[in-house]
Amino acid sequence: MTVPLFGELIPAGFPSPASDYEEGELDFNTLLIKRRAATYCIKVSGESMTGAGILSGDILVVDRSIQAADGDIVVAALDGEFTVKRLRLRRGCVVLRPENPAYRDIVIGDDQDFLVFGVVTGVVRTLRGGKA
Repeated sequence: MTVPLFGELIPAGFPSPASDYEEGELDFNTLLIKRRAATYCIKVSGESMTGAGILSGDILVVDRSIQAADGDIVVAALDGEFTVKRLRLRRGCVVLRPENPAYRDIVIGDDQDFLVFGVVTGVVRTLRGGKA
């Protein structure tokens, strides 16, 4: 399913849409999913990533085929528990960094069971009236 895509940038309001402004159609599947077989979505719970614009209740689009790199936001399992954090690779050390000063970095130790389950490539949020 596609929806109209308007070519005008909108700084603070939306004028009455006219067909003159329509640029084409937008397919959210094409926009959010590059590799369907490697993509999944997961719902967020908690406040540790608010500084990255990820809020509790958001749905993350995650691509398992992307090799996680320093600075990526990842979904990871740490000792059997899932989390979403920013991946930091520093001097041979792996750190999961929250984007909220109320939370502490998680330094991954050699004795911990750690696995990245994919890189976050998108966030879906409904603002009013929708339930994801």
